[in-house]
Amino acid sequence: MCRHLAFLGPPTPLATLISAPDHGLLRQSWSPRLQRNGTMNADGFGVGWYAADDPLPARYRRAVPMWTDQSFADVARVTSSGAVLAAVRSATTGTTPDEAAAAPYTSGKWLFSHNGRIDDWPRSAEDLAATLPPARLLALEARVDSALLWALVLHRLDSLDSAADALAHVVTAATAASTGRYNFLLTDGDTIAATTAGDTLFWRSDARGTVVASEPSDDDADWHEVPDRSLLVATPHAVDISPIHPAETEAPPG
Repeated sequence: MCRHLAFLGPPTPLATLISAPDHGLLRQSWSPRLQRNGTMNADGFGVGWYAADDPLPARYRRAVPMWTDQSFADVARVTSSGAVLAAVRSATTGTTPDEAAAAPYTSGKWLFSHNGRIDDWPRSAEDLAATLPPARLLALEARVDSALLWALVLHRLDSLDSAADALAHVVTAATAASTGRYNFLLTDGDTIAATTAGDTLFWRSDARGTVVASEPSDDDADWHEVPDRSLLVATPHAVDISPIHPAETEAPPG
């Protein structure tokens, strides 16, 4: 499994979002409160963020538990951003253990994370993989179910799907191909798109900005749970939630 979060709002230190909260992503790496599968997320972590003068995100990823990396603690203390995507990893059996398997994945302006797994990986993913051009399969960043799902999402984005449509299509196709859990986060630094399909997701939006996360980072009453099989689209000031419909499964062109 995994835990992840995305943030849009005024420039905020990474530490304020990730490590300072009582039940933030750092704490969730060893003691998540609402995780339905697994008890820890110690198989690596990653953080992506955007600078004000650069549309391409920066990324920091490691194959170690977040709590062991003192270098990241320093980076998080002095680095602020108005758009962040971060994740801690619990590896799926049969996937690679190196940092290339840790979210967020990136291409151009995009950052992507997957909280979940494809059951019976990799056999059950054969039909999904067959829908991709061979060149995109050969370019997978790591031998892991999340990297394949990211390739499917990116193929949709390259085919001019919106972020929301790309995620909805891939969740529906993946669910049809195999049982599993398909909670996604995707951002371009301006909006967040997210899905729920088998695990928890919450959001909070106020003067501090909008946070979308696997579970609340504190006990404030202003967190809202997203129903399962939902699609969320958020900006720094607004959140829209709609159901994922099975009809959204047509193959992309090319």
